Order: sequence, then C-alpha cells, then structure tokens
Amino acid sequence: MILAKNYLEKLRTNEIMNLSEFVVTENFKHHSNNILPKDYENDVKSIYKEEMNYLKNSEIFVAKNDEGDILGSIRTLKWNYVDVLPLQKIFGINPLLAIGDISLNEIWHIGRFAIKKEVKDINLFKKLMVCAISPICSNKGNIAFAECDSKLLRVLSLLGIKTNVIGESINYLGSETIPISMTYDGLIGFYNENKGLVPTNVLNQFAENSSLPKSVVFDSQELNYSFV
Repeated sequence: MILAKNYLEKLRTNEIMNLSEFVVTENFKHHSNNILPKDYENDVKSIYKEEMNYLKNSEIFVAKNDEGDILGSIRTLKWNYVDVLPLQKIFGINPLLAIGDISLNEIWHIGRFAIKKEVKDINLFKKLMVCAISPICSNKGNIAFAECDSKLLRVLSLLGIKTNVIGESINYLGSETIPISMTYDGLIGFYNENKGLVPTNVLNQFAENSSLPKSVVFDSQELNYSFV
C-alpha cells in the first residue's frame, strides 16, 4: 500500500504518452492479474492519439508522488460536436440521442480515470472526481458521458453519484465496461459534499479555463477502478 504525499496537478502535453501507458497498464493490472496482452502497446498508442486530438478542449489531472510517478489520473473533455467520443467509437452511441429530457447546455466526457493498484486512498479518488465534474456542476443543463468499469459503477453509487446506464456492457482494456451518463442533478450532491477536498483556487481557475498552479500538495490517506 502506498501512503505518501501526492501532488495533484494538470498534466503537461509532453507527458500524455506516460499517461496513456499508465491508464492501460493499470487497467490490466486491476482486472487481468497483472497480465498484459501482447498487443497492449496498440492500446497505449490509440489512447495517446485520441488524447492528443482532444487536447484543445480537455483538461487532464494527475496525482504524482515525490518522484514524479503518476499515482492517479482523470480527464474531462468539453465536446465540440465534431470529435468522435469513445462513447461513439466503442459503443456506437450518439450522445445527442442519449441526453434525456434535460434542457441541454454543454456535453462533457470523462475518461482516463485510473489509480495505481498499490494506492488505497478514497480521498484521492474523490479529489480527482471533483476536478473532473466541476465544469459539469456549473450549469443545470450540462451532462457528462463516460465508459465505466462495472466495479467502479458500484463505487460511484455508494459515494452518492447518480448515473444512467445507456447501453450494453462490453469487455474493454481487460474489464466489463458500461456506457453511462451523468447529469448535474446526479453529480451536484457529491460535488458539494467533497469540493472542500480541493483548494478553491484550483476549482475557480479550472472554471475560468485558466492554468492551474504547477502542483497542489495533498496528504494521502486512503480505489482502483477506471473510466476509460
């Protein structure tokens, strides 16, 4: 178990390959007994290419240890209605047909959520989630989509995050993965309860689309599943 200080920061562009490697390897570590498929590097390259394409409209947050190793990650993306989301590519679901009856403002996508298997830190999980859902919780007409590991889906429910399953599950990156949507109403309770874990200046700067400070230090205490 890793119990050390971790640093929550915005990922730099030149670290996206490291992120891609981290997301893929941690997914297989959690769900396939540390066995990587022979072609796992193809998954790494695919995620890298996808995240580079999303760069202009996304924010990637990572937690690192003192050595700079990634301990956890999450990415939030404001959809421009042009880029192909994983929801479309993996599940063939049109987001515009899955928004329900909300008065739509913006569509977001949350992905690349992973925490290093050795880290048992529920607060780190919550901090990453708060960063990702902050923009969704800024307007009642916002909605987020994600491809969610089945175990994580149960954890989200236990934490008070309400989700809607919008399609059949598939096996992806070694685990059962389910397409879900999350509305303002389903997220705001968790957000208000846990936003105090993240410094106000971090959330304010994110909401204003300005740069985060290089890093914000948190004391680690004590998840391991993934948005892909």
